[in-house]
Amino acid sequence: MTSSATKAPIWTKSFISNFLINFFIFLTFYALLTALPIYVIEDLNRSNTEAGLVITAFMLSAILVRPVWGKLLERYGKKLCLIVGMIVFMLTTVVYVWVDQFTGLLVLRFIHGISFSLITTATGAIAADIIPKERRGEGLGYHAMSMNLAVVFGPFLALTLLQFTTFTVLFMIFSILAVAGVLFSFLIKIEHVKVPARKFTASDLFEKTVIPIALIGGLVAFSYSGIISFISLYAKSLGLAHTASYFFVVFAVVMLLSRPFVGRAFDRRGPAIVMIPSFIIFAAGMLMLSFTDSSWMLLASGALIGLGYGSLVPCFQTLAIQKAHPSRSGHATSTFFTFFDIGIAFGSYILGMLAANLGLSNLYLYASGLIIVTLVLFTAVTRKKQSNYVPKEHVS
Repeated sequence: MTSSATKAPIWTKSFISNFLINFFIFLTFYALLTALPIYVIEDLNRSNTEAGLVITAFMLSAILVRPVWGKLLERYGKKLCLIVGMIVFMLTTVVYVWVDQFTGLLVLRFIHGISFSLITTATGAIAADIIPKERRGEGLGYHAMSMNLAVVFGPFLALTLLQFTTFTVLFMIFSILAVAGVLFSFLIKIEHVKVPARKFTASDLFEKTVIPIALIGGLVAFSYSGIISFISLYAKSLGLAHTASYFFVVFAVVMLLSRPFVGRAFDRRGPAIVMIPSFIIFAAGMLMLSFTDSSWMLLASGALIGLGYGSLVPCFQTLAIQKAHPSRSGHATSTFFTFFDIGIAFGSYILGMLAANLGLSNLYLYASGLIIVTLVLFTAVTRKKQSNYVPKEHVS
């Protein structure tokens, strides 16, 4: 007997093009996240605080404008919005080559963040639309791999290039990737159903059915921000700086190996069977990290966090898409990522204050506790829904 999942492919030309665009965008994001603070301090001769502002400007603009993209995607079409976003992203990436003033860099980062939020909202919504419904959990898991791979290769590529070349060459390389992204955006085939023009309402900013799940996803992002922001400093404080570069490699390998199984289990048996263990594994990884005193413990915690957190994010995005009407997949995606971005932004700041007062090891200890609290909230919010869950591919 051949299942519908076998008949409906995920890796179509449109999916691959969308995947590559998302990978290039996040590769650029994480590479510049690593490289620009160095550029600001060493080439522009500014302070550490000002180096942080170039990151804040980007994230602030992305958060502020993301809620409006759902309406625009619905009105003008996801593909057109993606193409426009990619062109703006490409142009702003090219301009980095000529910007040598701090104020100009801040303005450029703000514009770059706007295009980034439009593109990532569009690619997420497009992925949800072109993936077969009965394989959505698996497909969105693969789509999320484009972001997770960029987390590893972006900083690695930036730091490696800077050992052998200049920032100008670095900016030119990412400009070429942006041009490739523009070209790939034209290869995507997706139907656009025209929606009649109507008065702008609050529902055009957020998809209210998604907000509970988005809030919980934001708490997960809040906890994970401690990894993004402080894992290198933590490893250095433990005398394990030489191992820190392998943390995300282990993270990515474990995540990639588990992703197909996680997605299929989600589609066939429902969210709870995947997400509850993932919460526990994520918390265990953070707990182990708080007690780490050797290289093997640092890498083992990376494996646990990669399995736990790496499984949760695509599951949350899938839940958000499933809760909304198919015509509002753009709104659902923008709502989810708005709360996710807020979680990362506030988490980096608040956990930074916690680390300053209590130390980095305690930061990860408290983060593990927050993950367990988030698990309790998740089960409370989704209990009724999960009890009635019937895998789509078994519905007659």
